[in-house]
Amino acid sequence: MPSKKILVTGATGFIGAYLVRHLVGQGYTGVRGMKRKGSSMALVKEVADAVEWVDADLLDLFSLEDAMQGVQQVYHCAAIVSFNEKENHNMLKINQEGTANVVNLALDFGIEKLVHVSSIAAIGRKPNDALIDERTAWQDASRNSPYGISKHLAEMEVWRGIAEGLNAAIVNPANVLGSGFWQGRTSTGQIFHNIWKGLRFWPRGASGFVDVRDVVRFMVLLMESNISGERFILSGENLPYKELFDEISASIRVKPPSISVSPFIREVAWRVAWLASKITGKPAFITKQTARSSACTFYYDNQKSLGAFPFQYMPISQTVKETGAQFLVSAKEGFRPAALPFSNE
Repeated sequence: MPSKKILVTGATGFIGAYLVRHLVGQGYTGVRGMKRKGSSMALVKEVADAVEWVDADLLDLFSLEDAMQGVQQVYHCAAIVSFNEKENHNMLKINQEGTANVVNLALDFGIEKLVHVSSIAAIGRKPNDALIDERTAWQDASRNSPYGISKHLAEMEVWRGIAEGLNAAIVNPANVLGSGFWQGRTSTGQIFHNIWKGLRFWPRGASGFVDVRDVVRFMVLLMESNISGERFILSGENLPYKELFDEISASIRVKPPSISVSPFIREVAWRVAWLASKITGKPAFITKQTARSSACTFYYDNQKSLGAFPFQYMPISQTVKETGAQFLVSAKEGFRPAALPFSNE
């Protein structure tokens, strides 16, 4: 397996960068990283020389064809993650149409296997469900964010490819935790930065969380398995946001947020953030979508992933401690991006 030519789309993004690092650390010699021209290499700089890099765009079929030449395996990590209304159209186009292009070319080129990175946002969610699993059906509802809709539609393209004969499997990660970019990105690293700056509010909801290294470890095991036509929720633990925020605060040695976000505060907060964004031109830290979703409690069942092959999740408390330690070091160096090490590499 290590000698096979492997394409990783979105190879400089959060999950893609960790995947590239893991593959190189495991001795894979045929890794090809697909990125957009001008993408930051900050998360992959230590392994950049061991990767073949190609500049391509999911919506540019010619560049995508070039990226897929001679490839046997594809990890499709590239996607737009945004809760900014201005980016909704572009996000939907890239996430859905871009995935359709990857699927179509994978079929045309006879790719051996595709592993697609979806999201728990693409799984159906009912407020009264005790536990959400891979069988929970998608429902068209106002609570679905544009990001969730885009990932659902992208996943539908993969299922369509599977129906047409594509050997593929899907992972649906929960909220992915780990070091990465601390500022200016829609990622969990920004939570550490905002709490460090003195965030005072904590949301009342709860959700699933997973270490980014567990996500990529599972993806590689899934690629190397005979499993096809299946989806897997990847969630290490279900936690209230309050508990997570308290653990993050302790890891970076600051006071935890102390004010519970009531429905009134929540609705005021996203409107104030929206107005501030209009005035400053900077993206709002909280939007109507993120504010309302953070008030919901959704618990995710990880039993299918645990039963697929020998696999265990890292405790989220350990992930937070390691990430917090790297954050404190990065804070002294202008918040430079950082990546957590894999224990076996």
